[in-house]
Amino acid sequence: MATWSHTDPDFTAICDTAKLTLKDGVLRVPSLAASDSQQHTAESFGFKWNQREACETPSMRARTKAWLIERYGPLSFFGIDRPIILDAGCGSGLSAIEYFGGRMSDCRYIGVDISSAVDVARARFEENGCPGAFIQCSMTDVPLAKNSVDIVFAEGTMHHTDSTQGALNALNALLKPGGRFMFYVYKVKAPIREYADDLIRAKLRPMSQQAAWDAMMPLTKLGKALGDLNIDIEVPEAIDLLGIPAGKLPVQRLIYWYFLKAFHDPAATLDELNAINFDWYSPTNAHRHTPEEVKEWCKAAHLDIERFIVEEAGITVIAKKAVS
Repeated sequence: MATWSHTDPDFTAICDTAKLTLKDGVLRVPSLAASDSQQHTAESFGFKWNQREACETPSMRARTKAWLIERYGPLSFFGIDRPIILDAGCGSGLSAIEYFGGRMSDCRYIGVDISSAVDVARARFEENGCPGAFIQCSMTDVPLAKNSVDIVFAEGTMHHTDSTQGALNALNALLKPGGRFMFYVYKVKAPIREYADDLIRAKLRPMSQQAAWDAMMPLTKLGKALGDLNIDIEVPEAIDLLGIPAGKLPVQRLIYWYFLKAFHDPAATLDELNAINFDWYSPTNAHRHTPEEVKEWCKAAHLDIERFIVEEAGITVIAKKAVS
């Protein structure tokens, strides 16, 4: 079985480890400079991913894996032998473990995160027998050489920085020509949903992370109650003013997509549901974008789009960096 860590010669060739400190198996930037909104966002995710009982259940892992495969397709290393994969905003490593899974020894994985979740990721990789190197740093300032990684994987993370496009450009600079950029960003929602999201996020902002988690629970219980009703409603005519299409929808989905995020999955526990809602509402940085914006960013960055999937929730992209 192939091994890979921060001591590997291939890693030290692209990372100046002398400028980093090593603590508990994670390389760390000595001084993490961050805006107030980025700092709060980091604290939110550090808190969330440390709720391991809520975030690592079998149903959470299965749901994550199925959704990743649905959007990115079956795992491919794009014909690259033992690619260096940069997981930008790795969190607890959930997406990486579920998507790259049993082939982790066939690649060279580097997980970076600005939050304390990176420690959870390192622990989970060790528990799952997966090789990996980890750095606590901002994804907009990863201490790796330019053109040094084969695949950038930014699954639902760039919109949690101060600038989604800025994060894309910073990460793209690390990608080798011919490499792949795999990412997911939030899509702009219907107008009332956008208003409610911003309102709730602003109310949570002054709270401690535990208080915010607790404040989310009544909303989470509402989402479960709506889902448990298992009732459909027929919208007789599209309501363009509110972005609501005509047709049959479960009541829970109608509320969820067009009024406020109150997630429901009958297979999930209440804590799992709350973790998903908290993930959406707690971080200060949670930018939403249009498909047109994302296409323009890729074009400007010389990223040739190979896969582009637009859903109500967000936009999934696989793009190849042009070879100049």
